[in-house]
Amino acid sequence: MNKPYVRLDRDNAAVLLVDHQAGLLSLVRDIEPDKFKNNVLALADAARYFNLPTILTTSFETGPNGPLVPELKALFPDAPYIARPGQINAWDNEDFVKAIKATGKKQLIIAGVVTEVCVAFPALSAIEEGYEVFVITDASGTFNAMTRDAAWERMTAAGAQLLTWFGAACELHRDWRRDIEGLGALFSNHIPDYRNLMTAYDTHTTK
Repeated sequence: MNKPYVRLDRDNAAVLLVDHQAGLLSLVRDIEPDKFKNNVLALADAARYFNLPTILTTSFETGPNGPLVPELKALFPDAPYIARPGQINAWDNEDFVKAIKATGKKQLIIAGVVTEVCVAFPALSAIEEGYEVFVITDASGTFNAMTRDAAWERMTAAGAQLLTWFGAACELHRDWRRDIEGLGALFSNHIPDYRNLMTAYDTHTTK
């Protein structure tokens, strides 16, 4: 039986950036480090562009996981920042769940490190609580393709949708006519080849 097409809604979505920490990033091997960091920052920029409530959380910063990637804190200086003292599943932290509920949104866009733990555990918990969950695959990372695929299968079986930051941005935007230059700039800043498209477009439209 086919499932209905549930779209991301910019008026009903919040972004959860889970455990993008300096120590944990060193564990990511299923995507190249430079590409991975670019994808994380692209998702963060998309969250800002669409004005989506964004929640940052870390796990056991004083341990080997390390501090949050500084670029994320700089991008969201006023966002809820939940430094979990020890809970592995972010959903087990009362302040994290309170921050999510305070947004009033029912769609959660989640990315984090590592995929099978820091992403999967809160994603499954959120689904159980009735949220619609969208996992950003290329802004989440883990040890290897085997552990990644196992996590993706577990989450999709529970009802999570998997997509990339680019796919999420397109689905949130819906129509190019809303803001050609703004969306084009977002894409150009993180996809070098897309800059060529915007350059060609700018040349054509300024003639």
